[in-house]
Amino acid sequence: MSKGNWLTEFPQMDRSDLLVIRKGLDGAYKEFSRSYGEIIENLFEPLLRFLVWFEKLLVNSPWWLIIAVICSIVYSATRSVKLTVGVLIAFFLIGYFGMWENTMRTLSIIFVCTMISIAMGIPIGIMMSRSNRMQSIITPMLDIMQTMPAFVYLIPVVMLLGIGKVPGVIAVVIYAIPPVIRLTNLGIRLVDKEVLEAATAYGANSTQRLFGVQLPLALPTIMAGINQTIMMALAMVVIASMIGVKGLGQPVLKSITNQYFTLGLFNGLAIVALAIVFDRVSQAYGKRTQKHMERAQ
Repeated sequence: MSKGNWLTEFPQMDRSDLLVIRKGLDGAYKEFSRSYGEIIENLFEPLLRFLVWFEKLLVNSPWWLIIAVICSIVYSATRSVKLTVGVLIAFFLIGYFGMWENTMRTLSIIFVCTMISIAMGIPIGIMMSRSNRMQSIITPMLDIMQTMPAFVYLIPVVMLLGIGKVPGVIAVVIYAIPPVIRLTNLGIRLVDKEVLEAATAYGANSTQRLFGVQLPLALPTIMAGINQTIMMALAMVVIASMIGVKGLGQPVLKSITNQYFTLGLFNGLAIVALAIVFDRVSQAYGKRTQKHMERAQ
């Protein structure tokens, strides 16, 4: 049998049946959106208010105050003068080249998405670490979330909630949350069994072992997961700008559609600067925490 005949004779679903399935699924989701879209929007209303408030706070605050607060956080987390000076220079250049407001908008979205990812991801990772069955159920979901193109799950989110900040946050969280879940699970599972046995011998119950032994020892691995989550959230900035999320992604998108090379380059470099700052700070904090725990032991 020739290659062409093999391809033509490969068993396939009838086109009419496939069309019926597609129309059925599309119609069901549209009906769900009409019936429950407003209720779901109301559930996300507090998140939207916080996003708007936090963005206005960053945009309207004096630039020198924002830089001072960021540098203070960086130094307290890393105890590195060089890194703090580097952050100072990076944010000063961002403001000097006229990208301050968009950077603050992006910073507000990334901060909220990271906090949501941590608040949801660490408990899910803990559940996975305590149950092999839960791990077998959640792992395929994480695989789908990480391999599915981001544009695909923008479609149902936009159909349900329209365009704006909240759909953007949901899309970013879906894309960015898997690393913190995976590495929380991994970090807890890698804790030495002998250490847990010693804690049990001293009378610690399961909750005390979790919060007193497992989470502290797994913290460097969890911080690596948080670091990856931040990087993936920043990678979604440009895609999220397609559904109305303001920030550095919109000028990049504009530069693509209008072929403005310099506009895209400068805003892309601002995203890179944010990524480097978050990466260096989270890594340095994780190393400091690990050294502190080793000394305590």
